[in-house]
Amino acid sequence: MTSPVRLIVVGAGCRGEIYSSFGSIHPERLKVVGVADPRKFARTKLQQQHNIVDENIFEDWHTMVEREKFADAVAICTPDRLHKEPAVAFAKKGYHVLLEKPMATTAEDCTAIVEACTQSGVMLSVGHVLRYDPVIHNIKELIDAGAIGDVMHIQHLEPVGFWHFAHSFVRGNWRNEEESSFALLAKSCHDIDLIHHWAGARRCLKVTSFGSVSHFGKKDKPAGAGNHCLDCSIEADCPYSARKIYMDRVKQGNTGWPVSVICPNSFPDIESVTEALETGPYGRCVYECDNDVCSNQVVNMEFEGGLTAAFSMVAFTEEICKRKTTIYGSKGELSCDGHEVRVFDFLTQRSTKHSPLSGAPRRFMSMSGHGGADYYLMDAFVSAVANNDPSLIRSGPEETLLSHLLVFEAERSRLEGRVVYCGDLGHR
Repeated sequence: MTSPVRLIVVGAGCRGEIYSSFGSIHPERLKVVGVADPRKFARTKLQQQHNIVDENIFEDWHTMVEREKFADAVAICTPDRLHKEPAVAFAKKGYHVLLEKPMATTAEDCTAIVEACTQSGVMLSVGHVLRYDPVIHNIKELIDAGAIGDVMHIQHLEPVGFWHFAHSFVRGNWRNEEESSFALLAKSCHDIDLIHHWAGARRCLKVTSFGSVSHFGKKDKPAGAGNHCLDCSIEADCPYSARKIYMDRVKQGNTGWPVSVICPNSFPDIESVTEALETGPYGRCVYECDNDVCSNQVVNMEFEGGLTAAFSMVAFTEEICKRKTTIYGSKGELSCDGHEVRVFDFLTQRSTKHSPLSGAPRRFMSMSGHGGADYYLMDAFVSAVANNDPSLIRSGPEETLLSHLLVFEAERSRLEGRVVYCGDLGHR
């Protein structure tokens, strides 16, 4: 394919805008030719960024998919619970699919998406962007090269970040399981996928999980606190203050995430942010919200061959999503702080540091919170479509489905309070 890959975007929010920006950086490789979003401000913004003709702008993706096929691929960036229907419909229409994670909110829907893509002969790339992060990808390369021998144990931590958790999982779109999904799926399917990926061909045999909603509830509300941050007498002493998280950022000139999220219908400024905090969900006291997703959760796994893994997700951290990993092998130990990989060799008793550099454009990295990984995901997907080569996709259908099924089993363990024996996840 010598002409640019043609992409349509379903869901023009934060993720849709980030993925489509690859076309602004590499117009010779990708052209965004259509957008569907019920919000006029969001779809108009994307239309202007990519000079999309009026006839390819839609309020409803159903109308878009009924049209004769007019692009090569689709990026589906709708809310979690609205992934399955468009993914299946566009796959059946012959579009290659880039699907934001999680794939869907039930195991059945995840399976249906994979089946639709397979039966239609289209490629599926799931937005497990961390697989494309140069540093994290280096971990897999070192494991496969035998740098630490046979992998014996994996210890992995996701520090969500105190204000990030308050923004997304107490006040925000992923606060309530009925409206979105449970936290392990919404936030940490990345991490379970990485553990599954690092385990290689070894199947997970059994899993246990524990977790709960901690701190963010009425019983923990400080004395004298109001129901909204802007009129709270003790706001200055609260680390979760909406004034601190949003208003102070706007005053400093930061109008990107997370501020842009609370003003979906206008450009963020002092006036629009003030109105959003006064009238919308993001100005609520964190102790007066309808959140019910876990603020901390652990998952323990046992794989074939005696490999064990332990994962922790914690809301109450200084660092924002800077994963920390230690992998213990028969010949060495590998550790990663999110910036570099360190390998200690048991034989030589020496450490070697690996610091893969990101070549992602600065403009792209400033939009994304994944250290350039979003850029590499798009680079791989666009190349795969252009060359009709699904091997370029690191987050394809089969392995991604298996890691999602493992997430569902882990949550079942937490809810049922027991060890879950996984069996053959691929045939569930």
